[in-house]
Amino acid sequence: MQLGMVGLGRMGANMVRRLMRSGHACVVYDPNREAVLALEREGAAGTHSLDEFVRRLEAPRAAWVMVPSGAPTEETVTALSGRMERGDIIVDGGNSNFHDDVRRAAMLAPRGIRYVDAGTSGGVWGLERGYCLMIGGEADAVARLDPIFRTLAPGRGTIAATPGRENLRSTAEDGYLHCGPPGAGHFVKMVHNGIEYGLMQAYAEGFDIMRSVRDDAVPAERRYDLDLGAIAEVWRRGSVISSWLLDLAATALAHDPALAGFTGDVADSGEGRWTVLAAVEEAVPAPVLSASLYARFRSRQQHTFGEKLLSALRYEFGGHREADAGKGR
Repeated sequence: MQLGMVGLGRMGANMVRRLMRSGHACVVYDPNREAVLALEREGAAGTHSLDEFVRRLEAPRAAWVMVPSGAPTEETVTALSGRMERGDIIVDGGNSNFHDDVRRAAMLAPRGIRYVDAGTSGGVWGLERGYCLMIGGEADAVARLDPIFRTLAPGRGTIAATPGRENLRSTAEDGYLHCGPPGAGHFVKMVHNGIEYGLMQAYAEGFDIMRSVRDDAVPAERRYDLDLGAIAEVWRRGSVISSWLLDLAATALAHDPALAGFTGDVADSGEGRWTVLAAVEEAVPAPVLSASLYARFRSRQQHTFGEKLLSALRYEFGGHREADAGKGR
């Protein structure tokens, strides 16, 4: 099917490429003319204004917004909605606050424009691995976009079925899921990112402890000069704590064992804060997620090896450089 993509950054451009590889037709727009021309050379229909972008889409239109959360997303959705018609769909695939999704869906509903929120996980690896998608919106709008979601998602791959789910019919096994009405997708993605904070913090602290065991403060007979890269590698293979994040830690340590290329200044892009706020609102204890959020605040003052590993992990999975702190997606 045809899809329009607004925002051709690290993720948006690769999502277009993944869609085109499977035969979907993509119309693209970005204020950066070079980003548009690059994808045009690969087969996309490039446009250089939102007016041209909407004109090139066939009704009923489907436009995916992949720009930084906050004001850029708000402005883009508002500008698009002013140019679109009844029956069209706007998808927000960024990291918006789910409260904004609920408000935008209600704002567009009287005009018959459908709003879908798609929490998107996959970072810079999504072109090859696929994107895990957590989707919110009205069921018929989500169903209409199923060919897009199915192509972007990782698919079943070699992951074995979860015992007890063999006979369940769900797209979850394919790496995408309609989670509920507008806002539900970004709510689930918000919690996903809160958990991500906690997992990353646990790895960071563990590796920091192993690195510091060589310090003079430790009695000589208990000092160990551990090969952290090799430990990350052995843990990847059959360990209870193996994960993709551990894979990325092993990659980071193989490339830069001392993590000299990182200062340890770790940004929080919003979802971790929102997860903690949701926990407070729901009176749900979340000590690990809360602590990992505050650790990121502390990282901006004096940096430890663990904070350098946190920063390295953000770069490995999302391409986030330390100079990008606070800039969102």
